[in-house]
Amino acid sequence: MPKGTLSEIEKLRKKIDELDRQLVEILQQRFQIVKQIGEIKRQEGRTSLDLSRERQVLQRLLSLNRGVFPEESLRAILLEIINTCRQAQEPTRVAYLGPEATFSHMAALEYFGRTVECLPVETVLDVFEEVESERTRFGVVPVENSIEGTVSATLDAFSQYKVRIGGEVYIPITHNLLNQTGRKEDIKKVLSHPHALAQCRRWLRKNLPAVATEEVASTALAARWAAVDPSVAAIASPLAARTYHLQVVAQHIEDYKGNVTRFWIIGKESPAPTGADKTSLFFSVQDKPGALHQVLEAFAKRKINLSKIESRPAKSEPWRYLFFLDCEGHLEESPLKECVEEVRPLCLHLQWLGSYPRGHF
Repeated sequence: MPKGTLSEIEKLRKKIDELDRQLVEILQQRFQIVKQIGEIKRQEGRTSLDLSRERQVLQRLLSLNRGVFPEESLRAILLEIINTCRQAQEPTRVAYLGPEATFSHMAALEYFGRTVECLPVETVLDVFEEVESERTRFGVVPVENSIEGTVSATLDAFSQYKVRIGGEVYIPITHNLLNQTGRKEDIKKVLSHPHALAQCRRWLRKNLPAVATEEVASTALAARWAAVDPSVAAIASPLAARTYHLQVVAQHIEDYKGNVTRFWIIGKESPAPTGADKTSLFFSVQDKPGALHQVLEAFAKRKINLSKIESRPAKSEPWRYLFFLDCEGHLEESPLKECVEEVRPLCLHLQWLGSYPRGHF
């Protein structure tokens, strides 16, 4: 190469260096503008956090990409930028079903970013308690698993606590077998949450037929045991492996691939409409022929899609049932607003759990 000239690679690297410099400057500018907006909101007495606005910004930015940058990576980068700037306006504290490194913890980090302050609690009801008492701004609770079904404790808690659903997030459930050494021959007992053990039953029977299994309160608690006992292995998440410094004996040991858990973000308020929303309701009807049909007909004639409906026993009265329903739309907007007003007189009980941006999965 002639003296004084740059190779093509060096030229491209200089372009990258300049783009990186611009990128940092743009992030600094965004951060400062967000802080200014937060100060204006404080002066006006307005809440600084707007989850619906955040989801709209994310979707708009993703639409600009047009497939050039890998979408999942871009989503993660944008979420972290949005979440970090949010913290500049108002530090956010979030309760989740702990301990650290559970799938609920993963859901909290996915939705709020790694700069958020996370508070692990022992039970689903504890999450609701933290939010209702306003010791935390939000909570993250599991509501449904694609294989195991509904998390009953979460749905039942809405009859006890005055909170709203403000968002949802879907987390793929990938189970890894973890221990201190990474060697299968060192394992004398496998610990995990009952759902995790059930989801890995065939793998365990085939690969560790003589090893005992034991149920514990969470996958993260199992990982904590494995971290102090070399004879114990845990079925837990990749985050648990990093958190508790464990080795991976085997990856993806779940019997059914595509296992996903849906988590709700709960708070005191429901976000404004975004145009891509979901609404959740509880209702009960009279015990007579056609009562449920009348309610569902109101949704059908307006072409409102129902993504989920199931019955739950009413805790206050034997043999009476509540129906839980997910549908498309936001309660503040037609046609859902009109639909709910129509069905209200037909219901013995009607409870709006929240309207919120649809999650990505």
